[in-house]
Amino acid sequence: MVADACPFCAIAEGRAPARILYEDGQALAFYDIHPVAPVHVLVIPRSHIVSLAAASPEEAALIADLVRVVHRVAADLGLNRRGYRVVANAGREGGQTVAHMHWHLLGGRAMRWPPG
Repeated sequence: MVADACPFCAIAEGRAPARILYEDGQALAFYDIHPVAPVHVLVIPRSHIVSLAAASPEEAALIADLVRVVHRVAADLGLNRRGYRVVANAGREGGQTVAHMHWHLLGGRAMRWPPG
């Protein structure tokens, strides 16, 4: 997928709407439009990286920054008191449906195991 056709790039660039919870120069957090939990937030890098599997070693600092954003948003939403789940799908068999690296922050209910 070309970055111009990527729905997450469109959100990051302000070309598509989203309920944004957090943003900075490198990352963005917004509510998922198809939630699977009472709280379902997506955390994405502003730069177009296809998946976690496609990230280069040079992008390790960016990935660490996404973890910081997940932690901050979870705390802002009060999820850190009861717990939450973070999911990063990579590739078709991993369940990734949008070809832009993203992490799901899920909370607001007890999570089951195994997940899928």
